[in-house]
Amino acid sequence: QVQLVESGGGLVQAGGSLRLSCAVSGYTFSSYRMGWFRQAPGKEREFVSAISRAGGIVRYADSVKGRFTISRDNSKNTVYLQMNSLKPEDTSVYLCAATGRVSDPTTQEYEYWGQGTQVTVSS
Repeated sequence: QVQLVESGGGLVQAGGSLRLSCAVSGYTFSSYRMGWFRQAPGKEREFVSAISRAGGIVRYADSVKGRFTISRDNSKNTVYLQMNSLKPEDTSVYLCAATGRVSDPTTQEYEYWGQGTQVTVSS
């Protein structure tokens, strides 16, 4: 049974930082490309960042480039999202996802999804 469990969300002031984690079980973690997405109330889910299987290739949405850093530790079956210089508009539920097949990691066609962790940035 595949499970993705996010943690690390919370309430932070604008300009602050948070580090999200996504622990994965139930499949060979290193065989899957990982992504982070977010969804704010009343808005569509949007791509945030993605990382290749070995971690050598990363992608970011323009809105987070230069502020967020994605990484993974295949020995711990975990992917991370370091979020710095947070803004109120970053407030969302953040979800991690895994894919073994899509070629464009910015799409939403991932096979597995976590339940999400809430990030709230106050002004």
